Amino acid sequence: MNNQKKISLRSQRSVKQKTIITLIVTSLVLLYAFSLWSQDFTIASSQSSPLTILYRLFIVPIIDPTYWSSFVENSLLMLETVAIAYAGGIAASLFALPLAVFSAKNSGGKVSYVGKVILNAIRSIPELLFGVFFVAAVGPGSFAGVLAISINSIGMIGKLYAESIESIDRAPVDAIKASGGNRLQAFWYGILPQILPQFLSISLFRFEIDVRASTILGLVGAGGIGVPLILSQQQRHWEEVGVILIIVIVFVVVIDQLSGKIRTKLV
Repeated sequence: MNNQKKISLRSQRSVKQKTIITLIVTSLVLLYAFSLWSQDFTIASSQSSPLTILYRLFIVPIIDPTYWSSFVENSLLMLETVAIAYAGGIAASLFALPLAVFSAKNSGGKVSYVGKVILNAIRSIPELLFGVFFVAAVGPGSFAGVLAISINSIGMIGKLYAESIESIDRAPVDAIKASGGNRLQAFWYGILPQILPQFLSISLFRFEIDVRASTILGLVGAGGIGVPLILSQQQRHWEEVGVILIIVIVFVVVIDQLSGKIRTKLV
């Protein structure tokens, strides 16, 4: 009898679970259908259909020799974009270190929350807004892009730095303090050797993100390859847009592979 009751309870639970899953799936399908129904879809002409645009973006620039010279010109602009990301990333890594030490609970102490608030405030502002601000402040060009990347990256790098500091082994630090070392010596000899590989890995990872962000910053006049990208897009010159996108994809893939190998050796 007990076994029959258990089987009956299990079957009832199974039916309830199936009913709940069915209701959830049905609700999601209805919500998706309502979302599609509420949109205003228009059929594009053959000249601007998605397939035609994709063909002009990624096929024509490769098969048409007319656009081959654009690869060289835009590759130089992409190198400028990478340089913006590199300079901004280096500055952000340096300035994020004291903020991270101030924000970590085991090094910042009771006022660590102040550092966390500063880092959260920086992270909450998109790099495009920083780009607009610095273009207005210092004028259009690469310098505005470097400033926007560096300030925006401090928030994320500082947060990850602080988490690395909070996860260290306290034994070496306590040993240094017990032998008469001050806080600076404890950090330099007890904390820094433990976190340095992680810091380098975090900086490399952020560099990958900064390369993509630098491409977008060009849209607001902060230098790099984003300027010709937005001009070509506004003129509906999809072949030139395709050249730029292909270059960006190649650079991002290469940088991602190289930094991934370096991070694997560091960690």
